[in-house]
Amino acid sequence: MKKHIVCLGDSNTHGYCADPADCADSGNRFNENERWPRVLEKLLGEEYLVLEEGLSGRTTVFPDPLHENMDVLSHVYALLKSHEYIDLLVIMLGTNDSKERLNVNAPCIALGMERLVRKAMSVDCWAPGKKPNVLIVAPPPIGKGMESSPVAGTMGAGCVEKSQQLAQYYKATADLLGVHFMDAADCEFNEVDFMHLTKKGHAQLAEKFAQIIPTLL
Repeated sequence: MKKHIVCLGDSNTHGYCADPADCADSGNRFNENERWPRVLEKLLGEEYLVLEEGLSGRTTVFPDPLHENMDVLSHVYALLKSHEYIDLLVIMLGTNDSKERLNVNAPCIALGMERLVRKAMSVDCWAPGKKPNVLIVAPPPIGKGMESSPVAGTMGAGCVEKSQQLAQYYKATADLLGVHFMDAADCEFNEVDFMHLTKKGHAQLAEKFAQIIPTLL
């Protein structure tokens, strides 16, 4: 059986494209040759199966008053069991947790990540004879240009600063739980909303993962 890597994330894992001119199919989602999980699978080779679990708007544990079922905690058991057996769970969340309407700061977002990871580790979905294997990823911080972009109103104030602080708190969370950590900073964002990856950014992120993942299995 191939090694199963589950990529749990939000719109940047789902492949949302804010600039149709940047997408091969001119839509609002990058295709299978562009999204980072698909690119990652090609980089890793035939021994790996990379499974996409991306949802636009997804948070760690915080319900969104405007949209249903955005917090992954409430359904993570079924989600993980559906991909049994899992060799590595990659979690890249936190961007949506920074929305002003959710009213949580960076330390609380990290506590949400901690709670989510503890729950994931308790699910009996892991490869036989293997311990839970989790990689916490600090998402690329939101660009300052977001504050004057079309999404500024719905994201609200304080998002940029909170997203910039996540890496330090997520690193501490990973150390506390004894799991892996990666900072996804420096992957290219578009200049429409300054918070979604470009095609180049997806490729850059896939390369980052391809370098670290073989060392975690």
